[in-house]
Amino acid sequence: MRAADLPVLVCGYYGEHNLGDDALLQVLLSQLPEGVVALVTAWDGAQVGQRFGVQTTDRRSLGGVLAALGHCRALVLGGGSLLQDATSFRSLLYYAALISAARLRGLPVLLWGQGLGPLRRRRSRLLVRALLPLVTAMSWRDPASAALASGWGFQGLLGSDPVWALEPKRAPEGPAEPQGWHGRGGPIVLCWRPVGQLAGQGWKPWLAALSRLAAQADREVIWLPFHQEQDAGLLARLQAEGLINDGLAARSRELRVSDPDEALALFRDAGLVLAMRLHGLILAALAGSPCAALSYDPKVSAAAAEIGCPCHELAAEPGPDLLQQWVACLDQPLAAATIEQSRQNARLHQQLLARLA
Repeated sequence: MRAADLPVLVCGYYGEHNLGDDALLQVLLSQLPEGVVALVTAWDGAQVGQRFGVQTTDRRSLGGVLAALGHCRALVLGGGSLLQDATSFRSLLYYAALISAARLRGLPVLLWGQGLGPLRRRRSRLLVRALLPLVTAMSWRDPASAALASGWGFQGLLGSDPVWALEPKRAPEGPAEPQGWHGRGGPIVLCWRPVGQLAGQGWKPWLAALSRLAAQADREVIWLPFHQEQDAGLLARLQAEGLINDGLAARSRELRVSDPDEALALFRDAGLVLAMRLHGLILAALAGSPCAALSYDPKVSAAAAEIGCPCHELAAEPGPDLLQQWVACLDQPLAAATIEQSRQNARLHQQLLARLA
């Protein structure tokens, strides 16, 4: 078989039932040059294969992924922040092994739409500085990542998060869904997750403001689990801990969606999206929805600043103006020009994949 006929190994946090990573993969596959075939690392390979029409290999088996790499012509680390040690140092070693193995085989290595860090351990920083010279080309999703790499002497393209380039899938037949925001008077949608900053009573001021907002505006509250394993059941857990009052409980329900396009449809009907999840915030903005962010991580704060929506840091107590800011956002969509600029910046990452043609 000719080298050009071999697949490209696309490595990321796919098949983990996370809508954000599904959106990243959807964008990456759409940006591959014509004729390039992807082999995707995934945990739930059946789901990824069915949804995207690609072959998969078990991402949780390093041996299996290394074996699959031997039958590929390039390695692409796709989206998210893979070179980090917040998950664990072991996770960083996993990607280090893949990059090293690819280079030993003489294969190009592309870092596509990546975030760099956090790298909390000295050994992590040393390892990544040793890995970056092995990379053929790189593109970064945020200025902080690009600046960190540049400070170490490694240049790459700088774009916005690749999910900004998401194009909604079209139904093969039937009437087209309206694409613009039409959620005036619609529900409040939450893309919330368990976070270390909010343990037990730490939730109370945020939930109190949410309860007052929902009652004042007379809105339903929809809890959307963006990560099925991590976020699902958050409403029930908070209720079981006695943190949700009867009024908010009566207005609340959890609603699960199966893919990013269903999330976009929900956001188009929303009067306000309150997002902790980075890609929940981005998809809501793509839908044209009114948005406000709650940041557990600098990446969320950076995205909120990029689109000019209010953002409150979860590490600090909410200020007295929290409710007023949320009220001001209700039914007030973001500026379309701002969203379009982010979309254009995200398309820059396709230049990296053009090397595979």
